[in-house]
Amino acid sequence: MSSARTFVTTGLRIRVVVVDHDGGDMTLDCLDRIIDSGTPAGTELEVVLVDNGSTRSVASLVAERWPEVDVRRSPTNKGFAGGNNLALRDLDRIDFVALVNNDVMVSDGWLEPLLAALVDDESIAAAGPKLVFADRYRELELTADGTVAGRGDHRVVGVRWFGVAGDDGETRSGQLVEGFLGRQRTNTAEWFEWTAPKAVARFALHDVDGDRCWLRLGAGRPTTVTVRSGEYHEELVVDRGVGWYGVDLGGEPFDVINNTGTVMLEDGYGADRGFLERDRGQYDRAEDVTAWCGGAVLLRTEYLRDVGLFDERLFLYYEDLELSLRGAKRGWRHRYEPQSVVRHRVGATSVHGSPTTERYKERNRLLVLVRHFPPRTATAASLRFLLSTASYARRDVLAPLLQGRRPDASIVVNRLRAFGEFLRLVPAMWRSRRLGSRQA
Repeated sequence: MSSARTFVTTGLRIRVVVVDHDGGDMTLDCLDRIIDSGTPAGTELEVVLVDNGSTRSVASLVAERWPEVDVRRSPTNKGFAGGNNLALRDLDRIDFVALVNNDVMVSDGWLEPLLAALVDDESIAAAGPKLVFADRYRELELTADGTVAGRGDHRVVGVRWFGVAGDDGETRSGQLVEGFLGRQRTNTAEWFEWTAPKAVARFALHDVDGDRCWLRLGAGRPTTVTVRSGEYHEELVVDRGVGWYGVDLGGEPFDVINNTGTVMLEDGYGADRGFLERDRGQYDRAEDVTAWCGGAVLLRTEYLRDVGLFDERLFLYYEDLELSLRGAKRGWRHRYEPQSVVRHRVGATSVHGSPTTERYKERNRLLVLVRHFPPRTATAASLRFLLSTASYARRDVLAPLLQGRRPDASIVVNRLRAFGEFLRLVPAMWRSRRLGSRQA
């Protein structure tokens, strides 16, 4: 895809950075697409791979297959922030630097629209593409009569959702879009989520026509569930216990948006704009955004020289938002450019991540609020976090005890650990706040 605008690129040097930590073939595919996607006319392109403490490194394969790629190695995993910083400290002869996650597949000509946006307006620090999930999806709606979850847990719920498999028995990639009430574990330590009386999920099936899939569902009593997908409609009874239930998926597959720029929500969370929305063209207009997404972005090196590099204390998550906020305080703008489209290969299996992911997200969200927002905002967010943790304790510890089940404190412990790490880093983050908007 090429930009319709005319701009001068002669002599510009662009560095593309890919950070790898045990990505294997996925990283090789990412590099292959970057190298084959073409270079904007008149520019020089260099590609840097950072081997970020991998235990199964692809560095030797890359050096053999693409000797032009600059491979840099770290003996330890420095996270997204530290890994990228290894490739951002020597930009003297570089005009622009692109960051591409190793699970992103770029399209032909993806750089031209981003470069045009930066060349056209020197106040723009970063230009980001439309990120869509690599797969195309079909949607499934479940409706059930609601019932109270149990003593000590007053939520109105439908059925327990354990996962989905294709007709071939293989696990499918899915997105839990609406009406899923948070991860819990059974007495046998199996993860599940209660659905609300109405829930919507999506599945990445690779055939054009409708496919059959199998839902692993559970209930405390026989529960009638109405299933709809495209023209398909069926009522099934989920028996007491856990079992597999076959349903058809109908309708035409569609693209789902991952990110069209990052925004700040009222509760202090950074969010992917358009996340999990069907791509109907609603984000096909170029516009300024609060922050850029580090999954794929083109940065002006003058911007990095002005505001500094990633804050390595954040390690993973919110580091791109923090750097964006730092730049905005110094007058830099961030641009979303939908003429550039890239595909994110990792579809979310749930709106919830692993314990490590959730710990870093919550910890770093509070740290960013400390550094960039009024103290009352960070204080209020911290209190809300503790209240939310107490509600998890009621759901996962108190309610099971009242119901004669085994309690599970894993989520509560993980959240308390996140808050403890937050408190430990608050003094350093506060010092950075007082130093100003340039220092990391």
